[in-house]
This record gives sequence, C-alpha cells and structure tokens, in this order.
Amino acid sequence: MRKKTSDSKFFSAAMKLADLIDINYRLLGVLSRVGIGFGFGDETVAEACAHNHVNVNTFLLICNVYTFEGYRPGPDMLEETDLRDVVKYLHSSHAYYMGVAVQNLANAISRAIAPCDEPRKRVIWKFFAEYKEELARHFEYEENTVFPYVESVLTHRAEDGFTILQYEENHSNIEEKLDDLKNIVMKYLPQECDDNEILTVLVHLYALGEDLAKHTFIEDEILVPVVNQLEHHE
Repeated sequence: MRKKTSDSKFFSAAMKLADLIDINYRLLGVLSRVGIGFGFGDETVAEACAHNHVNVNTFLLICNVYTFEGYRPGPDMLEETDLRDVVKYLHSSHAYYMGVAVQNLANAISRAIAPCDEPRKRVIWKFFAEYKEELARHFEYEENTVFPYVESVLTHRAEDGFTILQYEENHSNIEEKLDDLKNIVMKYLPQECDDNEILTVLVHLYALGEDLAKHTFIEDEILVPVVNQLEHHE
C-alpha cells in the first residue's frame, strides 16, 4: 500500500466548489481573497478558478492549509504554486484584517466594555491600539519591502542586499498581544458586562488568531521556500 505523503492533494480540482465549502465553511473567506466571487453554481473548483483567472493548484494549496491540521506542502506542490497568486492572497488578507476583522473586533469590544469604569476601558483600548499598530507595522513592511522584492525575483530584477531568508529571520510574532487581549477579556471584565457581548468579542479574537496563524504558515512554508528556490536559480 502506497504511503500518503505531504504532497497529497486532499482537495481535488474536480470536486464541486460548493462541496469544498461544505467541508470547511472557513474557506468562504478564502474565496474573496483569491478573487472568486459567489454565484458559482455547480462549478467545479477547476472551473471556478479558470473563470476567475486563479491558479487552481495555489487555491487548493491554500484550502489544504486552512482545513487539514498538520498539512505541509511538499516540493511537488510548491513547484505548481503561482507566487503571484500567493502574494495576491496575502495582500488581500492584509486588507481584510485591517479593514474588516479589526474593525468588527473594535465594535464588539466597544459594546462589551460599555458598563466598565473609565480606567478599565482605557487599559483595554490601550492593548487594542497597541495590537492594531503592531499589525499595521507588520503588514506595511511586507507590502513595501517583501512583496516588491518577490516581484523583482519573478521578473529577474532582484538586486543584491536582501534575501527572503532575511525576512523569515525577522518575521515578527503578531499573535502574542492578541493572546494578552483575549485573556483580559475572558478573565478580568467585571460581572456587569453582558456575557453574550463578551462571547462575541472572544469569537472574533479566536477567529482572527486562527486566521493569522494560517496566514503566517503560508508566508513561512510557501512564500519563503518558493522564493528561496527562485533566488538560487537566478
């Protein structure tokens, strides 16, 4: 019996896109970030990707990462990946985090801490502001330095002085402050705060944390090794 390897494509291009979403509803967020809109009817994954000019192997790879714990792409899968689609996905993710996820979290926090006294509110908003600023700095570095560098590698215009491994070595942890905020909300809000409002905040925090972990995995385990390989073929 042949042993399954990390190159196995757990999702198939021939399956219906709607069936793929039924397996993991969190992939709904992946669709818009890769550029696939709703209204896809009974299209297969391959058909939906073709209609939206998305590399099907890249889409399947991202879906595998988001769905199967412990999944690691092997060399064959990485070779089939379109780096521009990976960068497009990461860029769209940055816009989603800052423009949607963080704003939804802020709104939920505002409702949850409404009964708190002012000193407690200031502490929570301070943690939130610091995290938002750290997230913005992290994304700004990638948008202004890393992504343009990847494009320069793809077009054989990369200059000496920077490598993708330098980015990996300095890749900051953007989840630590999120954990601090999660603990404050879960453990230290006063009893007069509405449990349902606190629950909403925690759901946002956990969902954002999980999504960011997958995002980081795609950067470290897909973007970095593929660019590193291209650098050595320059």
